[in-house]
Amino acid sequence: MSDAILLLTRPLAQSRAFAARFGGLDCVICPLLRIVPTLPVLPERKYAGLIFTSVNGVLTAAELLQLSGRTAWCVGDRTAAAARAAQMEAHSAGGSAEDLVALIRARAAAPLLHLRGEHSQGDVAARLNSAGTETDEAIIYQQRAELLTAAARATLAGQRKVILPLFSARTARILSERAGTIHAPVQVIAISDAVAAAWARPGVIVAATPDAGAMERAIRSQLS
Repeated sequence: MSDAILLLTRPLAQSRAFAARFGGLDCVICPLLRIVPTLPVLPERKYAGLIFTSVNGVLTAAELLQLSGRTAWCVGDRTAAAARAAQMEAHSAGGSAEDLVALIRARAAAPLLHLRGEHSQGDVAARLNSAGTETDEAIIYQQRAELLTAAARATLAGQRKVILPLFSARTARILSERAGTIHAPVQVIAISDAVAAAWARPGVIVAATPDAGAMERAIRSQLS
């Protein structure tokens, strides 16, 4: 087994689920974002479908709305799986916001409603409206920044190799700003070019595709 440490910064439930893929590997979980549902005023319209760009969007929407039987247009497979678990008819773009916009333009009926967090990548609703697909959006949760834990700081100050996967640009910015001087040998793996750009430090590998499977493969390539 590798002597590396896997440092995970996603919200707690997602970090735990991802850590389970790497049985036997030392993992330090330090969520840098806490998901806090809001109480949005949703537009009073009948929508042909809902748009989700994160699992958190689906999980939060399930607390606010009746989702069963509705159509969901999802950025990736994990988001689509969450939508199916909520008994929605889910379609996955299998990738980025660009892929999602292209899928919706090709196949979706309008109007649509994008249910998202306060911080969201890709300007999905604006791009769809510009392309003639009528789309509203509503912020249904906040992603509140959290402090680094003592365990995370000790990991970054140590001597063991640290593998640091980053799944969002906001997390990358928060950690880059708050980590201070990093003494440990760290290999950052970003899920996309946008996330890599948000990490204001050198030494980043970008996953081959923007999904959890590609992130897992990139991590495993660093364990030998």
